[in-house]
Amino acid sequence: MTRVGVHFESVKGQFSRLSRMNSALAGKRPPFRFRPETPMSDEDLIRFCAANDIARVERDVDGEILVMSPAGTRTGRRNAAIISALDTWAQGDGRGYVFDSSTGFTLPDGSMRSPDAAWVEAGRWDVLTKTEQNRFSPLCPDFLIELRSPTDGLSALEAKMERWIANGAKVAWLIDPESRVVLMYRPGCQPEVQHNPSSTQGTGIIAGFELSMARIWQ
Repeated sequence: MTRVGVHFESVKGQFSRLSRMNSALAGKRPPFRFRPETPMSDEDLIRFCAANDIARVERDVDGEILVMSPAGTRTGRRNAAIISALDTWAQGDGRGYVFDSSTGFTLPDGSMRSPDAAWVEAGRWDVLTKTEQNRFSPLCPDFLIELRSPTDGLSALEAKMERWIANGAKVAWLIDPESRVVLMYRPGCQPEVQHNPSSTQGTGIIAGFELSMARIWQ
């Protein structure tokens, strides 16, 4: 892990600090982790991403920053199918909004996470200020999907799913295309495991949503 000395004061100091940090990280290829000596706020993280043309980044509860590489084309195609199906259902259902994998959410534990797909009840999103909606919004999705890529460790993803539930997610799915397994997480329950399902049906808050797995298993 890289430790980068960063201090946050004036706007001028912030740009100078970003320059020093960028120099310290120059040449590093994602994925990698680093921990600034001073934790990065949402604004600091947004500026860091903009300065480095980074679209996929998360902040752990301890302030550690995870910089991720772009998804491979096969994973991207699968994720597009998930987003398309979820948004089509949400448009007809009318109770909430869908967010893609580039969206960051600031969770109650202070971490910032980006699921591959997410759905939030409209009432929870609508009460946020425009400023909050334009940043890493301070809420946990009601429903989310994580899609395992070939480089993702399964144990780390399973731990991440538990953290989603601990932070308030009502339903969370972990899809492993290579094993053709879907793990469904809910508060207070052991994960439900589905082996090679032809489709996966939503329950509870997402009752009525059905994801055909044919395009995901390809």
